[in-house]
Amino acid sequence: MTKHPSKRVVFQPQSYEGVQRGIDQIVSAIRPTLGPLPRFIAIERVRGTTTITPEILDDGAIIARRIIQLVDRDDDVGAMFIRNVLWRLHESVGDGTATAAVIFQSIIKGGARYIAAGGDPMRLRLHLEDGLRIVLQELDNQTRPLEGGKEQLTLIAKMMCYDEPLAKLLGEIFDIIGEYGRLEIRTGRGIEHEREYVEGIFWDGGVLSRHFFDNHADLRVQMENAHVLISDLEIKEPAHIAHVIEVALAAKVKALVILASKLSESALATILSNQGKDSPLRILAVKSPLSIGEEPGSAVEDLAILTGGRTFLKITGDSLQAVKAEHFGSARKAWADHLHFGVIAGKGDPHRLRQHILTLRNAYKNADGQEAKERLQRRIGKLMGGSATLWIGGVNKVVIDERKELARRASTALRGAVREGVLPGGGSALLACRTELESQLRASSHEEERAAYRILLSALEEPLRTILNNAGYESAEHMYEINSAPPGYGFDVLSGKVVDLYKEGILDVATTQKAALKAAVTSAALALTIETIVHPKNPEIAPIPK
Repeated sequence: MTKHPSKRVVFQPQSYEGVQRGIDQIVSAIRPTLGPLPRFIAIERVRGTTTITPEILDDGAIIARRIIQLVDRDDDVGAMFIRNVLWRLHESVGDGTATAAVIFQSIIKGGARYIAAGGDPMRLRLHLEDGLRIVLQELDNQTRPLEGGKEQLTLIAKMMCYDEPLAKLLGEIFDIIGEYGRLEIRTGRGIEHEREYVEGIFWDGGVLSRHFFDNHADLRVQMENAHVLISDLEIKEPAHIAHVIEVALAAKVKALVILASKLSESALATILSNQGKDSPLRILAVKSPLSIGEEPGSAVEDLAILTGGRTFLKITGDSLQAVKAEHFGSARKAWADHLHFGVIAGKGDPHRLRQHILTLRNAYKNADGQEAKERLQRRIGKLMGGSATLWIGGVNKVVIDERKELARRASTALRGAVREGVLPGGGSALLACRTELESQLRASSHEEERAAYRILLSALEEPLRTILNNAGYESAEHMYEINSAPPGYGFDVLSGKVVDLYKEGILDVATTQKAALKAAVTSAALALTIETIVHPKNPEIAPIPK
């Protein structure tokens, strides 16, 4: 080990030993949370001199995220490495972090022993990634589309959140709104959970003036057979809005919704003066979604295709003076309150709408990054018309916040289940992949490849062994029985029997399992190639997560 005034450099074998110790500390905290009979982790929260009630957690990513720094700096490198892996997995698929953690640790242990005996880490990494491709293909072969509707969705949700009333509501919601449907999870109004379905499509962006409400007791406006003028313009001149009113009256429009980013007092006065009791035209001005942070162009583009209208945009230099009757979109119904604006049964071209949704779905499949995927998912969900709000109840804010996080995690998994299908649960799908890997091992004559496959074979058993141990069973006593069971069968730790996993509803989301396996193998293979650690004299400390 050499020293430098501003840095400390750590070489082998100390670097390997430190990284492995750090990984072991993080995984040891997460391992007890895996399975249907998890144990919980209490993390003390301290702010200043006041100690707050500890957090009780069973989410591997959140547990890892709460660990800010280890005292030993060599250990801390390994801890922060796996912490980052698990948090990225959590953000992308919402679950699978405990599975990834135990697989990661198993690969690190097996790989470190092989490298210590003289193995080449880079070649080992390449063969581990080759083995990963074999296992992922085997998981694809086992994947089945989700069947059984609400009942099966409820079972999957229950495995995610361990809250039966919440699981039933989530199963019902996703049976109705589907893979892309919009779901808002909010703080409830009582102890019990509630759900509310919204017909049609809505955006954040309510009325531009309270004067549009019929009365102040009912702060919601609804229009039948509404026409829609779609823009993101600031309407300042009364003459501009007067032109729109003239066009609407000439076309015998009875209900008109105008989208704008702003509405001046004089323009508002012009609208109000033209919609008294004797006027055949009723007008509603609402805030354009562009003005409150939607992805530029997306909301008005979607609305235009849905309703068959033309957009008038500031960026293209459009003016309301150019509006014609054929530029209006239309819908069976439109509504607005002080926060939202929505349409029901837009009357745009159905073929164009289907093509637009198909384009967005393809973009979703090819999108890089979770944020981009979530934006596209919201757009698709709106266009397909499925929207719901889930109100999470509880006796206090701590309980409600915990349940909201569980609901978010379960909803992410349910979307994945609807989209890509399910696998036999309880670690059995990973165990079943060993047959093909063993065949590849027997056929191989390269030492590094054989070592990589042996490491993976051991790692694929680790989730099942951990689930058994967490439920109070000796894993060694049941592995032979499980290995001898037919395909699709596995051990149910709740009943203590080998059962048909599909029949009993013991399932894992295919998306989650594949993502967990891929994150664990690729990241562990990379960690095994760390030769040297460089410590700055004054390292930055990771921020406290929110």
